[in-house]
Amino acid sequence: MGITLRELIFEVGGGVPEGRELKAVQIGGPSGGCLPASLLDVPLDYESLKQYGAIMGSGGVIVLDNTSCMVNVAKFFLEFTADESCGKCVPCRVGLRLMLSILEKIVRGEGEKEDLARLEELGRLIQSTALCGLGQTAPNPVLSTLRYFREEYLAHIREKACPAGVCPALIHYEIQPDLCRACDLCRRACPTGAVEGTPRQPPYRIIQEKCIRCGACFEACPFGAVLKRPGRKG
Repeated sequence: MGITLRELIFEVGGGVPEGRELKAVQIGGPSGGCLPASLLDVPLDYESLKQYGAIMGSGGVIVLDNTSCMVNVAKFFLEFTADESCGKCVPCRVGLRLMLSILEKIVRGEGEKEDLARLEELGRLIQSTALCGLGQTAPNPVLSTLRYFREEYLAHIREKACPAGVCPALIHYEIQPDLCRACDLCRRACPTGAVEGTPRQPPYRIIQEKCIRCGACFEACPFGAVLKRPGRKG
């Protein structure tokens, strides 16, 4: 108790992998809050964490790097708490499902700016009216990411793009012609026939209308020719 997040992560935990950048720390278990890298000097105690929208909770600490989408992270934890709700009180049983449906809409690229105000209003209502600790803390991942990573939500809504390249509906894959070796690995890995080309005759190309954004071509390419881009295409 009282150690800072910076000490915990970099001295006790050994820091982040080389080449990665610490983006956020999710602390307190599924109902915990997500704190940005700028708050690494916050001490781990009940009062300090509550002030910044997080909790001690179960004591779990998850370090997230710049490949994590904070909207998707919030949705992930809310899915768990909504499923865990016993259903006894309406705020938790209905409210969490409503929040989850809004998040699902946003990661599909169908969100509206007004959805952010709805999420905040629902979250505060659930916090103040749910009967037990699960419902009272379940909105934390959403409210804290809205507080510290609002621009990421707005990118999903305004630009229809996932900056971290995580949400499948808001990314696309391209083949960079000068890096393509026409090895045929991407075409063979694609489950929908979206990759077209002839072996040893570069470059290959991706038919966006057929692409389901599964990332199989990206994983299969040994030359870095398949690029993951934020935003829709095709």
